[in-house]
Amino acid sequence: MTVDAALTRRALLIAGGATAAAVAVAGDATAASPLFLHGVASGDPLPDGILLWTRVTPDAQSAPGSGAGPTTTVTWQIATDASFAGVVRSGEVTTGPERDHTVKVDVRGLQAATTYWYRFGVAGRWSPTGRTLTAPATDAAVALLRLGVVSCSNWEAGYFAPYRLLAQRGDLQAVVHLGDYLYEYASGGFTAGGTVVRQAQPTHEIISLADYRIRHAQYKTDPDAQALHAAVPWIITWDDHEVANDMWAGGAENHDPATEGSFAARVAAARQAYAEWMPVRLAFDPESGEGHIYRRLQFGKLAELSMLDLRSYRSQQASGAAVDDPARTITGDDQMAWLKQGLAASTAQWKIVGNPDMIARVDVGTLPAWLLGPVGKLLGIPSNGYAINTDQWDGYNADRDELVNHLRANNVRDTVLITGDIHSSWANELTTLSTLNSPTAVEFVVPSVTSDNVNDFVGVPPGLVGPIAASIVHAANPHVKWAELDGHGYGVLEVRPESCRMDWYHVKERTDPRTTASKVRSFKVNAGVSRLVSS
Repeated sequence: MTVDAALTRRALLIAGGATAAAVAVAGDATAASPLFLHGVASGDPLPDGILLWTRVTPDAQSAPGSGAGPTTTVTWQIATDASFAGVVRSGEVTTGPERDHTVKVDVRGLQAATTYWYRFGVAGRWSPTGRTLTAPATDAAVALLRLGVVSCSNWEAGYFAPYRLLAQRGDLQAVVHLGDYLYEYASGGFTAGGTVVRQAQPTHEIISLADYRIRHAQYKTDPDAQALHAAVPWIITWDDHEVANDMWAGGAENHDPATEGSFAARVAAARQAYAEWMPVRLAFDPESGEGHIYRRLQFGKLAELSMLDLRSYRSQQASGAAVDDPARTITGDDQMAWLKQGLAASTAQWKIVGNPDMIARVDVGTLPAWLLGPVGKLLGIPSNGYAINTDQWDGYNADRDELVNHLRANNVRDTVLITGDIHSSWANELTTLSTLNSPTAVEFVVPSVTSDNVNDFVGVPPGLVGPIAASIVHAANPHVKWAELDGHGYGVLEVRPESCRMDWYHVKERTDPRTTASKVRSFKVNAGVSRLVSS
């Protein structure tokens, strides 16, 4: 079986034209109906299914986080055409204040590698129209998979133009968001180099269930976020800011139990709001804390995507010799076993890992004092100058060694990690102290959508400090083939049987809602090797 024709650029561009029409319809529908103020979304594509999402506002009392408003019956439809002449699945669900009037429908019985359109209705009033795509059959020979890759979208630091620019492409099968979809800080706590571009709601630091619901709702009003959610399915995971900065299993840097109460209660509130507001198959029980977000999705015989959770199970961050302690973990034992087993057993050509925090080693011990501050702030380096980032895999060496050793022992080839978190762009070969001259996998790190990076921390224009810092990092880390520390934007991952390539795009100005972007660099890895090539 082959789905090459369904996934060719021409077919995707044709679908993209329909997407533009659907987005235009969505704008009209939103203007006409205040019922669907937060748009529509889809996620987690399967060969026979897709998850659909929306949020309804049936009356003025039903504001996000209010805990008020009526129980409402919502109709949903999914069709093979944007006019809904060919409805193939439909149904009704109820929602109400107990789930903040959000709606999630897991639709099954669909055709593989197929474009669908969907919408929601209340009493004959329809939502914006969304477009989505199912995954190819697991045994399908797929010639091309193209994914948008984003992370770190901070409302107060700018506009989400990367979402708009990805939505306009029309050639993506999905978007992967690697975490920090939103930020928990009080207004002014994390800005655009000290400037609040647009104020977050609520204005205080979010802690309660109502707080997290309100913040999620605000992010879902962004027109560029709505456009991209309506254009393609999303595959998402969380990092720390969906709860609190530098989160670990038992606490966070940005949580004080003395003034903010139980951290477990805060996590439960954040996870419940996330499960309600995000298009992800996450069945989270806020009382027991059970349910996990790490999962796998397959795209024919070409690629399998494993999405990680590097916050819920990790040990507290440490420094010095403690980073080598085998009892400490970033993944947790169960998730590490799941990851290793899945990678070794995968029948897909490319094993792609959605990795919220950078895994490549970074030695910056040679940085001069005047650069250690801003680069350290970006990478999480302690102010005393330790040459590691203890909030990433550098702080959990035993886990990184365990994963690399497993890949090598089982001859697992063609492993690509896609990473966010550090607000900058990197192309890395994955090595350890015992494999310095023989990389095991490659890593592509995408920049932030809006969150501050090196030049923003220093308060200088792009191109002054960043290139100097990047050259020093590169000199100390030969496995880092490229690093760019100033740009904001997104990546596009193009997967073919013979190679896997990341294209990096940076926006001109994150504080301009109509800004443009340009491609700044491309790297690829060819099948059968773990060496990066500039392309």
